[in-house]
Amino acid sequence: QVQLVESGGGLVQPGTSLRLSCAASGSIFNVMAWYRQAPGKERELVAATTSGGSTNYADSVKGRFTISRDNAKNTLYLQMNNLRPEDTAVYYCSAQRNEHAYRYWGQGIQVTVSS
Repeated sequence: QVQLVESGGGLVQPGTSLRLSCAASGSIFNVMAWYRQAPGKERELVAATTSGGSTNYADSVKGRFTISRDNAKNTLYLQMNNLRPEDTAVYYCSAQRNEHAYRYWGQGIQVTVSS
């Protein structure tokens, strides 16, 4: 049974940092990613990575967010620096066994950036 469990969210002030974690179990995933959904908006890709180490980022987070993974622990991370109020959203971990496979989702975790 596949499970993706996110942790590390919360309420922070603008300009500070958070690190999200996603512990995966039940399979080995080639493609893992973080998405987010703000109130009234569609879910959007934040960052993605493959088991080979390639990454891509949304333009809005380039230079501030870093996606990484520990393949031995089957865990995905998102280091978020210099957070802005517009980063406020529910963040979701996703995982696929390969690029065209079914996409699994975590339950989501709230990140709120506010002074």
